[in-house]
Amino acid sequence: MSFRALILGAAAGGGLPQWNCGCDNCNKARAGQIPAQTQSSLAVTANGRDWAVLNASPDIRHQLAAATPLHPTGLRDMPLGAVLVTNGDIDHVAGLLTLREVQPFTLFATAGIHDVLAANPMLDALNPAVVDRETIALNTPFDLVPGLTAELFPVPGKVPLYMEGETVETDLMGDQTVGVELRADGKRVLYIPGCACLNDDLRARISGADLLFFDGTLWSDDEMQRCGLGQKTGKRMGHMSMSGDDGSLAAFAGIDVGRKIYVHMNNSNPVLDPASTERANAEATGWTIGQDQMEIAL
Repeated sequence: MSFRALILGAAAGGGLPQWNCGCDNCNKARAGQIPAQTQSSLAVTANGRDWAVLNASPDIRHQLAAATPLHPTGLRDMPLGAVLVTNGDIDHVAGLLTLREVQPFTLFATAGIHDVLAANPMLDALNPAVVDRETIALNTPFDLVPGLTAELFPVPGKVPLYMEGETVETDLMGDQTVGVELRADGKRVLYIPGCACLNDDLRARISGADLLFFDGTLWSDDEMQRCGLGQKTGKRMGHMSMSGDDGSLAAFAGIDVGRKIYVHMNNSNPVLDPASTERANAEATGWTIGQDQMEIAL
């Protein structure tokens, strides 16, 4: 069987609708006028039997309930063999607390991310007798689940919000924010849910990929300010916006990628409305707007 990816959650932290937000998108989602979205997570497999989840969203219980291929196959038998987290952000690790039910799987992360997890005593609820914590070095291929090889690589980003100090670097290169390269049956897939900018190394790695899932947090850098939802720009949050001269739509115009899908979209992003001009503009350049339970096979 070929590579399959199932988007468990397409939204950024807070989801759509966000519980305390009254923006246009959130109100439309509550009214059923546009699709609601849960928080960022992706499930992948190379054989249809052994699955890995990339990033454990706070919504993972509902996401797994909606994902038929990941339902239990026995009393406590699960197709889920591994969980991999790409940074220490709350919307990517809080779901680990839901996965504490004495269920065997391997938790993969870099040393820096494992250090963040180890500093939180609540995550000791992941019983070490059944959950193996594997530390992965950058740029080193490893077996994620049977038939699927993964490699972690540095992506420009920042430390999680709860670790920010007085001075914040938003384009750090290290093991605190990583992308994932997946290989199966000669296909190459990249998952980059958080990215501050597209540098030359990242361009080279992305070029020629069969499938790319990429950071779609904001449409414009000042979106949160214009919507009255906050004072931070996209750049300050460590995210590359879609539009503008330095946005991802422009940056990817000359890069050869088989299929490009935006994930990790903030509730304020107008592309979440299927009728918006912004969504039409993104799709006209070859991008797909990710959605919960969207499945892609190669």
